[in-house]
Amino acid sequence: MLNYLLNKIFYAILTLVGVVTVIFLLFTVLPGDPAKMMLGQNQTAEQVEVVKKKYGFDKPLGTQYLYYLNDLSPLSFHSTTKEDYTHFDDNKYSGSRLFTIGKTTTAIKLPYLRASFAKQGKQVSQVIGETLPNTFVLAVSAIVIAIILGLIFGVISALKKDTWIDRSIQVFSTLGMSVPSFFSAILFAWLFGFVLHKYTNLEMTGSLYELDDFGETVIIKWKNLILPAIVLGIRPLAVIIQLMRNSLLEVMNQDYIRTARAKGLSEFQIIKNHAIKNALNPVVTAISGWFASMLAGAVFVEYIFGWNGLGKEIVNALNTLDLPVIMGAVLVIATSFIIINILVDIIYAMLDPRVKLL
Repeated sequence: MLNYLLNKIFYAILTLVGVVTVIFLLFTVLPGDPAKMMLGQNQTAEQVEVVKKKYGFDKPLGTQYLYYLNDLSPLSFHSTTKEDYTHFDDNKYSGSRLFTIGKTTTAIKLPYLRASFAKQGKQVSQVIGETLPNTFVLAVSAIVIAIILGLIFGVISALKKDTWIDRSIQVFSTLGMSVPSFFSAILFAWLFGFVLHKYTNLEMTGSLYELDDFGETVIIKWKNLILPAIVLGIRPLAVIIQLMRNSLLEVMNQDYIRTARAKGLSEFQIIKNHAIKNALNPVVTAISGWFASMLAGAVFVEYIFGWNGLGKEIVNALNTLDLPVIMGAVLVIATSFIIINILVDIIYAMLDPRVKLL
């Protein structure tokens, strides 16, 4: 187990370095001056030069890339000169100095995702910290809906194979995989939030936290979670139904299932105690991939429903070319993919003793 985790961590670091390199190069070649973006419309040449020097934009591309890696690395190196970009400023970095040799200070810190261009220097980590929990709540709610309904309908579809029930469920799952999330979001918002509003009491747009009618107190609106969670969960629900049905049908034809029947066990006991557990392996893998992708795939759903999550923040950042927010969000999503992948491998091994973590 330890060797497996160490190998995974090593490859995870390599993957993240690759992601960092790609997004840095991708967003660096975009047209526009970052210093002018930060200052807005009313800037002078002197102000632009000051900002460029402060944030290292006046350095060559290779130096800027090393600065970016240094900002993200937990173990980092900083200049003792206050005018340098890499100076360890307590207002910028969250960490502690370890030791100083000459003009270089070695420190241990949290990854620094830099400051937003469009939010007057607000830390990107703060922006993500305010929006990621909402996206996490939405993603968890969607995947829970998909898991519960997907397993139920998948089992029913397998047990009722080739009946009208099975065919109806298959039609639904096919539609669920085919319809784009943004179209489902628009349709659900219009139908249940507008046309049927007096029956559902649901709104077309709304976030988890909203101000009360007096604009003084922040309250939680759980009903605003219903429509975006259902829409976001439709595609993984369809996939889970198909995987559970096919996996259960395959398991039910195994020799040990025939042996269980020969021993006189009821069909319910066979499915409950033997078939479902062994049929869950491909489903668990799919669930992990979908949960991680929801952090990225929630962009359109959040934007259409007005859900104040990371996805909506990414759209706003794209509209304003707020590059640090976009880059920070991509890194957070990539890190989430890696962590979830490791956790799923461990869960997979727990479900199936034949799988060994090497």
